[in-house]
Amino acid sequence: MDKEKIVKEIMFDALGYPHIPYWFTVRNAMDIIKKSFLENEKCVRPMAVLVFDQQYNLMGLVTIRNVLKGLEPKLLKSVTIKDAEIAQMDENGLLNFESKMFFASMKELSEKPVSDIMTPVKNFVSPDDSIIKAGFLMVHQNITILPVLEDGKKLVGVVRMTDVFNEICSLLPG
Repeated sequence: MDKEKIVKEIMFDALGYPHIPYWFTVRNAMDIIKKSFLENEKCVRPMAVLVFDQQYNLMGLVTIRNVLKGLEPKLLKSVTIKDAEIAQMDENGLLNFESKMFFASMKELSEKPVSDIMTPVKNFVSPDDSIIKAGFLMVHQNITILPVLEDGKKLVGVVRMTDVFNEICSLLPG
């Protein structure tokens, strides 16, 4: 069995990870995510964009899930009789609305600040923490990326669930 690694051995450098200020729009976040998927060789397939305040303190993370959820039209939350006239139920019992309605709503929602849709950072690990600890936090807090803070203050990197999974796989015999 290989020696268990610590977080700093698999983390991405914070400065090399996609990041934006909190006042950027959801659309800006979408563009950064797309660009980092296609063009950033250091950070292949990021699972999130880091969100910072004016003093460059980490505030939160924006994932693809956050973006898609943030673009969800509010019509789905309270359907009126008028809405029901243009809606049909699909085979899963979900309402289907006309595409024009969704796109108009999504365009408007894409202009709101990214701070409205981000997941605030509540969990983090230190560079010397075990990968097992990082994996435990990710599983039990339902997160796919963890900030790595030095002395509990300074952001030095991020660790992704895919990398933790890969390392845990290498620890198992066979």
